[in-house]
Amino acid sequence: MEEASKLGNYLPISFKTPKEQEYIDFLWDAFETNYTHGSYQFAFLAYHMLTMSFVYFNIWQIKQTEPTDFEKGVIGFARDETNLLSATSPFVFSGANERGILRILKLIACDNGEIGTYAKLVDDRNQTAHANGNIFFSTKSALDAKIAEVLRVVDEIQTHSKPIIEHCYREFLLQNHNPEEREYPRRRRPDP
Repeated sequence: MEEASKLGNYLPISFKTPKEQEYIDFLWDAFETNYTHGSYQFAFLAYHMLTMSFVYFNIWQIKQTEPTDFEKGVIGFARDETNLLSATSPFVFSGANERGILRILKLIACDNGEIGTYAKLVDDRNQTAHANGNIFFSTKSALDAKIAEVLRVVDEIQTHSKPIIEHCYREFLLQNHNPEEREYPRRRRPDP
């Protein structure tokens, strides 16, 4: 479980609303509880949702930092284009097809092969989330191997996001330099 907690290093330190933080905390709790009790398949589902939250936060950073590119990037989302453009939260992106929304990562120089690898994680989740008679993660070692794969993908996306992230941090620091004016405290990180 220590390895899995590294995903927390890629999620935001503070959130726009307490509800966003509550959601992420809920997913960590669901992951930890299922992992501790050997319900690895359900632990994977919670971990996947945390991973997709990371993806949505990255897309949100693109939307905030490069709005013109983002607007061009959602042209292929005919059904979802209006919602994506008017999104007021990263979680709005969950309304779009998960495999499809990953294509927006082309805006941070992820190539088609990388995006295909990321989409495979969505396929794995789809297989585990259906009543198909299979338990894909019945052992700790099976889930730990998947977590290692997820963390590799997350790190790759984060590396591509570096210029966007640095811009966002700079803007955050400029706008939030006074800790007395922050609305709520930082989120709880999972124990390693």
